[in-house]
Amino acid sequence: MTDETPAPTSTSTPTPRLLPWTSPDEKPCLPLGDGEGFISRLANDIEAEQLCYTTELRKEARRMLDGRSWTIGELQLLAVELTEALDAVQRIAESRGAR
Repeated sequence: MTDETPAPTSTSTPTPRLLPWTSPDEKPCLPLGDGEGFISRLANDIEAEQLCYTTELRKEARRMLDGRSWTIGELQLLAVELTEALDAVQRIAESRGAR
């Protein structure tokens, strides 16, 4: 017999993850999990796509503004798209910061 006591097992409490989408009533989606499941992988894929889209949108905005030949409608659309992209990037940053 030995006098060793078994090491305590750590039970980690799953933490909620802010997903890159909201519920139909615009509430945040915060599932619990270990970060390895289908929803986490889907969220990772969507975040990656959102970041790629934001990069391309930023390049397009730079080209458009450098050209100095835009219409009011084009500027309004650009403002809407950039705002949506900023919302997505902020959500991703919040989600990753919490993890």
